[in-house]
Amino acid sequence: MTTYKYQTIDGVRVFYREAGPVDAPAVLLLHGFPTSSHMFRELIPQLADRYRVVAPDLPGFGFSDAPERSSFAYTFDNLARVIERFTEMVGLERYALYIFDYGAPVGLRLAVAHPERVTALISQNGNTYAEGLSDGWNPTQRYWQDPSEANRSALRDFLKPETTKFQYTHGVVDETLVAPESYTLDSALLARPGNDEIQLDLILDYKSNVALYPRFQEYLRTHRPPTLAVWGKNDPFFLPPGAEAFKRDVPDAEVHFFETGHFALETHSREISERIGSFLARVLTTLSVSR
Repeated sequence: MTTYKYQTIDGVRVFYREAGPVDAPAVLLLHGFPTSSHMFRELIPQLADRYRVVAPDLPGFGFSDAPERSSFAYTFDNLARVIERFTEMVGLERYALYIFDYGAPVGLRLAVAHPERVTALISQNGNTYAEGLSDGWNPTQRYWQDPSEANRSALRDFLKPETTKFQYTHGVVDETLVAPESYTLDSALLARPGNDEIQLDLILDYKSNVALYPRFQEYLRTHRPPTLAVWGKNDPFFLPPGAEAFKRDVPDAEVHFFETGHFALETHSREISERIGSFLARVLTTLSVSR
């Protein structure tokens, strides 16, 4: 069964979901924008028979605290700092790392800082290559280049409920497979007072992630973590070339595409969990033998 807990990191309560035997190999699931660990609600039980699965909500997301901007810097460096401390406090000494959307730059910061902790890398529409960025990023890139109030305000539409629903349903063959509570919950949490400014701060800081792409790629090239990319190929933000590019730095990376959009787990959780299960069973067994 999945349990629902909190861990306090420097005064910030981090909500997380956990399931599976505490002494089993660990899998750390990192969500993206604008969602939370709720996106893993179906994946967690499908992995928990064999693995300890832990899925935290980033600060400012889901059921974790959203501290005032005056007391907490909403940067990806700071999110990674909190999650790194979180892994230490809940006893995740080594773990397979599942990265999605915002979870990719957070998780890869952890991997760069502590490569010895990462047993495998699973990217589900978690980008780290320039060729993975679609034209949908153009308004955001204008904001990066000129963080004026006008360019900031132009991105407020990205926080509206209809845009959140679009992220869930674009590229999906059958929209009836997408549970409405997913985008409805995200929209409700985005609408909390002050959360719009938090999200706009993070959108501005996303440029730091693109600047770190070469460093993330160097980590992949140097350490060659066993890598699996499971990608919704109709994602309007992160394109299939971003998944294929993993093979450039990890030649034996496995790449699989699914006929769906950005939130691939909404429609293909069973297929993706099967890919992850067979991948982890193989690579973690090999890792155990080699040690």
